[in-house]
Amino acid sequence: MPAATRVRLAVIAAASMAVIATGCASNTSTGGGGGGGIVRATWADPQNPLEPANTNEVNGAAALNMIFTGLVSYDPKTAQARNAMAESITSPDQQNWTVKLKPGWTFSDGSPVTAGSYVDAWNYGALATNKQVNASFYSYVQGYGDVAPTSGTPTAQSMSGLKVVDDTTFTVALTQKFSTWPQTLGYVAYYPLPRAFFTNHAAYLDKPIGNGPYVIDSWQRAKQMRLRPNPGYNGTEKPRNGGVDLKVYTDPNAAYADLQAANLDVDNNLPTSALKTAASDLNGRYLNQPAGIIDTLNFPLYRPEWNTDAAKLVRQGISMAIDRPTITKAIFNNTRTPATDFTSPVLGTAGGYQAGLCGDVCLLNADKARSLIQQGGGIPGGQLTISYNADQPNKLWVDAICNSINNTLGSTSACIGRPVGTFAEYLDQIFSQRTTGGFIAFWQMDYPLIQDFLQPLYTVGGSANISHYSNANFDTQVDKANADADPKKAVADFQNAEKLLVPDLPAIPLWYRNGIAGFSTKVSNVALNAFSVPVYTEITAKR
Repeated sequence: MPAATRVRLAVIAAASMAVIATGCASNTSTGGGGGGGIVRATWADPQNPLEPANTNEVNGAAALNMIFTGLVSYDPKTAQARNAMAESITSPDQQNWTVKLKPGWTFSDGSPVTAGSYVDAWNYGALATNKQVNASFYSYVQGYGDVAPTSGTPTAQSMSGLKVVDDTTFTVALTQKFSTWPQTLGYVAYYPLPRAFFTNHAAYLDKPIGNGPYVIDSWQRAKQMRLRPNPGYNGTEKPRNGGVDLKVYTDPNAAYADLQAANLDVDNNLPTSALKTAASDLNGRYLNQPAGIIDTLNFPLYRPEWNTDAAKLVRQGISMAIDRPTITKAIFNNTRTPATDFTSPVLGTAGGYQAGLCGDVCLLNADKARSLIQQGGGIPGGQLTISYNADQPNKLWVDAICNSINNTLGSTSACIGRPVGTFAEYLDQIFSQRTTGGFIAFWQMDYPLIQDFLQPLYTVGGSANISHYSNANFDTQVDKANADADPKKAVADFQNAEKLLVPDLPAIPLWYRNGIAGFSTKVSNVALNAFSVPVYTEITAKR
């Protein structure tokens, strides 16, 4: 897989999902398919324009996944990859791949989806001058270094490893063997793009065009996006509703109040304060299930004071000062599970999950925590600040982390929360490297591979390597795992890479998330997929 992903899927959302109050949505449906009423759900404005190669956070991905269909999709229950637009993806050697498309697919503007739609989209995403955040997703395609050199300007406009054979066939030559490459192709960066994206880019950004089950009917930034069934959709995931209105909320408590009053239908951003009572408040219309998400406390390793051998000891001590079991029970009402590795239990042992990998580093040990922090020369600057976006329900649990650290260290101010106004502002501070202390993040898998929990977050150049961690041995081990033709051997090699993260702790594993959502009396067939996202196409509305 490229040296950076997401997913992101998740692929990165640096805090819980989203968002913001408006009035009731219209029930008017445009477009064909679906039938039935409109589903009203919570959302947040994406950080970047809705370009597939420029989206690596959950809110943008949620919209893109509704208006696009890729070569593969992921089973809502198991997250296993299955062909969607691809008729087949084959290789004689796990390095040179042939992709054949199902014929007859069109974009919502009526233009055909061809092999060139994929090749052009990937070349655009990779080209350094286009400044797409997911560019390194394509880094194992031959010729990537020519369009995205590590220094200087590109010497080519397209990657030599991509070739259009005919309207429904293209080939991909990778720089090395990558046996699980087809399983990555459901991620947003691999979506096709219509010609209109290139001929009238401004118009596309105002109202993106896809080939998926929904089309964008209207989009009022900071208010809502109205999606309606795509009458020309050729896939199997046809909407069972008349559309979805993604509504933006500034206060999750307001969203929850609207949910209880049936003025909102689906809320997968329940306020922390509601977790203890949601099941009874909603008369059982409440979902709480494991998801491929891990929460972490990250550090700005681009700052010299955090990037020393002594600082590693301090990070280990901070980790051992956090009482994960108490926080997950008292604050999250057991909708989180204390993390003991850097992946997720939804992978299973066969997929690379290693319960207990962190060992003592992920367990509360007050004496050891104090000793390690003292050995490391103390917390840089004398105080740990933990940044979080204040427009989402993060304050309570960030304060709980700081209280645990303060109690362990016998201080009232060794750790304090640092609120940042909005989700977008928070991400901007992280990506512009303006964060000076700790900051919260979560990783939502793009596909059920251990690779997706390691490579994008911790390899040099990874699109989600927000801590700017650098370990040449880790990168070498990841490359070795990617080259394994045997998927079982690849998992074992990724596990060996993960072990290198434990002493360095570029991010502290906190807990694994469950997917949580509540729904109103006006909707049925509500389910979350393995990524904790509502399966919008399956929801039916009674209005």
